[in-house]
Amino acid sequence: MWREKNNNNRREKKNKIGNNRLRLVVAVIFLLIGSLVYQLFSVQIKQCDWYTALASSQHQIYSKLKPERGRIMLSDRSSEKLYPLATNKNFAFVYVVPKDIDNPEEMAEKVYKFFDEEEAIKQVDVDIAKDYPNEDKEILDIVRENEIKEVKEEFIKGYMKKLDKPGDPYEPLANKLLDEKLFKLYAFLASTEDNVVNWEDLELKNERVFYKGGDELEITGLGFDLKKYRYYPEKEIGANLMGFVSYIDEEERGRYGLEEFFNEELFGQYGSVKSERGGKGSVMIVNDREYVRPKIGSDLVLTIDRNVEFQVCEYLDKAVEKHSADGGTVIVMDPKTGAILAMCSNPSFDPNNYRDVEDIKVYNNPAIFYQYEPGSVFKTITMAVALDQNKVSPSTTYKDEGQIKVKGWHKTIKNADFSSKGAHGVVDMTTVLTESLNTGAIYAMSQVGPEIFAEYVKDFGFGERTGVELGAESPGDIGNLLRSRIKDIDAATASFGQGIAVTPLQMIMPYQVIANKGMLMKPYVVETIIRDGNREEETVPKQVNRVISEKTANTVSAMLVHAVENGHAKRASVSGYYVGGKTGTAQVANSGGYSEDNYIHSFIGIAPIDDPAFVMLTKIDNPKGERFAETTAVPLWHDIADFILKYYQVPQTRK
Repeated sequence: MWREKNNNNRREKKNKIGNNRLRLVVAVIFLLIGSLVYQLFSVQIKQCDWYTALASSQHQIYSKLKPERGRIMLSDRSSEKLYPLATNKNFAFVYVVPKDIDNPEEMAEKVYKFFDEEEAIKQVDVDIAKDYPNEDKEILDIVRENEIKEVKEEFIKGYMKKLDKPGDPYEPLANKLLDEKLFKLYAFLASTEDNVVNWEDLELKNERVFYKGGDELEITGLGFDLKKYRYYPEKEIGANLMGFVSYIDEEERGRYGLEEFFNEELFGQYGSVKSERGGKGSVMIVNDREYVRPKIGSDLVLTIDRNVEFQVCEYLDKAVEKHSADGGTVIVMDPKTGAILAMCSNPSFDPNNYRDVEDIKVYNNPAIFYQYEPGSVFKTITMAVALDQNKVSPSTTYKDEGQIKVKGWHKTIKNADFSSKGAHGVVDMTTVLTESLNTGAIYAMSQVGPEIFAEYVKDFGFGERTGVELGAESPGDIGNLLRSRIKDIDAATASFGQGIAVTPLQMIMPYQVIANKGMLMKPYVVETIIRDGNREEETVPKQVNRVISEKTANTVSAMLVHAVENGHAKRASVSGYYVGGKTGTAQVANSGGYSEDNYIHSFIGIAPIDDPAFVMLTKIDNPKGERFAETTAVPLWHDIADFILKYYQVPQTRK
């Protein structure tokens, strides 16, 4: 009885355990099925877009299409033709295939001769002349031979690292070769003693080199790819104005000048192409293709006259070299519109090879970037203010003592010619400009007072950017004239161009005002923007404000003619024309006051004075051996003005 009851208990317990196991298995299965259903729901519903995109990426090809950068162009008055100052051109990227080169040493020798030998020998000669100035010629010849040999071995060693690599399929050799250079390379490598290949007999077809009308010229182990780069056909001409294009991770970016200021317009807009990939990755299924055409960059047509720009740069370079100057700037402007006809500075650089410069400061445009104290060219502004306020006339006189003490200042201010001429006695305002008297400028300013004088200086545009379409323009500095109470000494020195800082472009603008009957125009350098290849947007000349009356402008113009014909700027005169202008010889400020041997020479003139065709500034930085602008900046102005008047065929009004 007891045994039967015990067996029954064991059976019940066993059945209970079995049921629990069954329930556990069922629960696990249920959870697995639930998880699977959730995953299917997540994949098919919640993450449908993600997996669709993932699958699409395995079957679709998407590429950004780079637009062609817009051109920057010049015109000239002699024709309606446009000339590119900045454009795009195919360059050859040359590479070698070491595995195909049988004789690396011979190839290295030839590559050195073509690319490096001439420059290497020039550099050796320069170094020898510097290091051995007084050595005997026979010893120099030995030294030269040894150094040339060492330099050559160094180059050959570098080339061998690329060429002597059995099995290597690719090594870069040279970048950005123009067609002519590429043809010369192929001709040089293909020539033998018995068969000289003329590079002029070669041409490009289908990105390969061919004999004209003949077979392809192949060089074993040598190849190239063509790639578009920014190209500046005129090299240094207008480089400070232009800027350049740099390449960072294949992304082109305008730097400095017009290239930077108009980078967005010049670049254009990317396009794109998207299409399906076939099963093996090689077949394109074009029935589901998306294509967005890249939008080409806009073209800029400048106000710069090509022929004037060339002559300006050529004359400027010669003047800088002649006077061993640190540099110089020339600006030519149409006074009636504000259009800049030429803008050139020295030193310059080749934007095709912008990385080769020794000092990146050369990238800055001195015409708008560097500030300087203008000196006596500022006296014209002071006189215009006093005349416009009817405080003086050309015949107003004062007694010049040659020097003057200003209230609150411990030093005596002297005329530039005080040491040689002393006091000029009783003189009129015309003589003040003609003889460039500091005391006369102070007298004229004092008649209107520092506050009114300062307001005119601001109205002429000093102390703020002109707004010309060029990057990195400096505002100048007239802080001494912006105080609530202007010091007498600050107003006095400003009257003859000291204690304030200007840019060359700012300094030419008051003379533009005088030449334009008292109206200040906004300067501009872009005449037309051509969008989408044919839609033209022309720049409309903009009046900024009337600074002085027409009567004042005419009076100052006559006084400037007198200054040229009877003063320090006689060399500015051009036969057949009345020319007006003013010289400036400014000391360069330093931490201790003013330098005794570093000067900036300038001349700003208007021609012809009765119906101005242009106003021009010439500036020479730190010329050596010449004390005054009349022997440096003035002759430069004359030479350029003589060319422009003849080039524009301006009728002569003076016999």
